[in-house]
This record gives sequence, structure tokens and C-alpha cells, in this order.
Amino acid sequence: MSLADTGHLAVNGAALEYRMIGPRPDAAPTFLMLHEGLGSVSTWGTFPEQLAQRTGAGVFVYSRAGYGKSSTITLPRPLDYMQREATEVLPGLLDMIGFTRGILLGHSDGATIAACYAGSVQDHRVRGLVLMAPHFFTEPEGLAEICNARLAYETTDLRARLARHHADVDAAFRGWNEAWLDPGFAAFDTTDALAYIRVPVLVMQGAADPYGTLAQVRVVEEECYCPVEAAVLPGVGHAPHREQPEQTLAAVAAFADRIFCDGLSAA
Repeated sequence: MSLADTGHLAVNGAALEYRMIGPRPDAAPTFLMLHEGLGSVSTWGTFPEQLAQRTGAGVFVYSRAGYGKSSTITLPRPLDYMQREATEVLPGLLDMIGFTRGILLGHSDGATIAACYAGSVQDHRVRGLVLMAPHFFTEPEGLAEICNARLAYETTDLRARLARHHADVDAAFRGWNEAWLDPGFAAFDTTDALAYIRVPVLVMQGAADPYGTLAQVRVVEEECYCPVEAAVLPGVGHAPHREQPEQTLAAVAAFADRIFCDGLSAA
């Protein structure tokens, strides 16, 4: 199919909002970007354009069902929603956009989804992973911050700010928040998938991330048999691409150049 710059794709029964920046997947390597638990196409800001400009690669961004301008969902989300996204949605999406080679770049929930995909679907088209602020198991610190987010949603302007990005803001927030705070979610653990990843990994973590500790980085280093590069950013919280965009772009571009060995980076 021929990808427009923006639009919707029908995947697994949902209409998924997307943006395509730069060269199409049949013309150059492609970054497929997977957003965080409260993210969407629009919450990435200008980072996708900056990434395309810096690397010369194409960048495909989409909103998962229940987020952005994609189809909404029926609550509650299943507690294995990240694993399901990796195995039930991503394969069809990658085929539909004509993905031929590239990197999965995920943030938070999106990083977990990317790792689950690479660890469960041996896809030769995926040449590397960029995992920003991933989580492979629950931590008390992260769950406490998610509790704080629920209070903020109920008592501050957080709901109004999120509504700028989500057509069904309550589904977006509750689908994420209520899943993580469900007592059954305490058993969440996707570390098994890490041992089956067969491509290089760049894992990026803010040292001041309230949602996850450096234990999430260490488990990648310990469990993966593939090459792992770790970048811990001092003073950075949960969103390296927003808090330190230049440092994040430089690290991702250098990683992509090493993978493709064909001078992707323009800087």
C-alpha cells in the first residue's frame, strides 16, 4: 500500500491513527515508534521530525487503540495488554506499512511492547531496539507514582491536558492506570522475553525517573544475549526525548549508524 503522511490503518479490528515522516519503508530504514502508557501520535511532539532529519531514516508513529485519534476500547484493559499489542497488533501493522528493515523505538509501555515483540517474534526486518524508560516488572516506586497520577487526574488539570491528545481521554487514562493498579498486575513480568532478543539494544533511562529504577536497565544487561548499550541520563526523569532531546537524538542516531553501517546520520 502507499502510505500517506497521516491517516488511519485498519489493524486487528481497530482504526489506528498514524503519521509517516521522511522516506517510506520501501526506500530507507524505518523507525517504528511506540508511545508510552498515556501517549499518542501527538504526544511525541517534534521528536519524530527531528529523528528523521538527524538520521535520514523514515519514522512511522501510531496511536494504539484507546489512544489519540485511534478507535477507543472497552474497559477494563486485559492485564497482558502490552504482550497482546506485541503479538496480535504489531505483526499485522508492520506488514501493512511495508516495513522492510528498521528499528523499533519504544518509550515506557512502548519500550516493553518493542522488547516483547523482538523476544517473541523472530522478525528479520527488525535490526535493533531503542528502549526508553522500559519496564519489565513492577516496582513499588513506579506503582506509587501511578497512584499519584490517578489523584492528579481526579483533582488537577491533568485530565484537560490529556484531552488535547486523546479523543476518549477517560479510556486512555483508565485503561493504563487501572490496569497497572489492579492487584493482579503485581505478577507482571516480561523478563523472559529478553533472552530471546537477537538484535542490538540501546536502553535509555533517566536516573531520576519516578516510574522505574535502574533495575530495569540491569535486567536488560543481565538477561539479553545480544549486544546491549546502556545510557543512563543524570537528572532526567521519565521522558529522555522531551527532557534531553539533543542528547537522546545523538545517542539514537549513533546507534542507528552502527546498525545500518551506511551513514544514516546526517550529523
